[in-house]
Amino acid sequence: MPRLNRRQFLRATAGAACAFSIARGQSAAPVLGHGKFRYRVVPGWGLLGADTPVKDCHGIVCDREGHIILLTNHTANNVIVYDRAGRLMHKWGTAFPGAHGLSMVEERGREVLFITDLATHRVAKTTLDGTLLDEWRWPESTGKYEKEDQYRPSWTLHLPGGEFFVLDGYGRDYIAHHGADGKFQKIFGGAEGGIVHWGPHGGMADVRDAKNPTLLIAMSDQQHLLRLSLDGRKLAQIDLPGGNPRQIRLHDGHFFVAHLSDNWLKDRASRGFVSVLDSELRVVSNLAGSPPIYGDDGKLQPMRNEGGVFTHPHDVIVDREGSVYVAQFSSGATYPIKLERV
Repeated sequence: MPRLNRRQFLRATAGAACAFSIARGQSAAPVLGHGKFRYRVVPGWGLLGADTPVKDCHGIVCDREGHIILLTNHTANNVIVYDRAGRLMHKWGTAFPGAHGLSMVEERGREVLFITDLATHRVAKTTLDGTLLDEWRWPESTGKYEKEDQYRPSWTLHLPGGEFFVLDGYGRDYIAHHGADGKFQKIFGGAEGGIVHWGPHGGMADVRDAKNPTLLIAMSDQQHLLRLSLDGRKLAQIDLPGGNPRQIRLHDGHFFVAHLSDNWLKDRASRGFVSVLDSELRVVSNLAGSPPIYGDDGKLQPMRNEGGVFTHPHDVIVDREGSVYVAQFSSGATYPIKLERV
């Protein structure tokens, strides 16, 4: 898309951030976002009773049947499966007190889950109904760790052929590469690899160019995305000032980024927002955030939360109908938020 300066962008998106629509028989509800990416919250979606509690809602994915799968660190039910209407389908899991990252992977015709756990220092692979298929503990043989509790994996990133990468986002910031057979291949990153602490939190393997796949990593407290080669070479940095990117999801040619907070680290109580980026990784919309403004120098201006709605978005997923689901961390044990596109 052509680059717009501040004046052009404001003229093109005038009124979008505070647009309102009145549905028949309902009060006015705010429309979130800008340009072509505007959404309205679906009231009451996913609210469950006291017998299905959540603590922090960390990860969220969608299976081929359209079910929404939520990962929470509440050990009464670590995994909660919803239908698209927000009704409970089933739940399972009591063994992930530090449940954090959730990835959905298609493997030989079936879908499986990869779960990272900060408290038990492991990555687990399970069926959709909770059968443990495999697990990976701390990479002791690499010599990068003196003890297990230094390893706190935050997310896994997957290539179509089965290879995957484990981000040690809460430990020592290394990235471990595993083959399709699950066996350890190599490790890179960390301080000596130029990866600063509190950096590689979430992300994805970007395989849009099948001949040149890369890793696209949400660098959380660093307020940027980092593009790496599969052996850890830095290829690009995409600044997201004012944001705190925790996870990236690709849907229909656009990237959706959950920002835990804004004005981080100065204000840990700030509420965060969700960004939509185009194929060139330029922000085109902020849901519950300020309009994305690029200056005459092409640099994105600092973004911030506007209008409340979210409290610490930690992950985001988009279903096949284009609805957005947001899982939130440290939000008072709230269930996911669903937004429908308008």
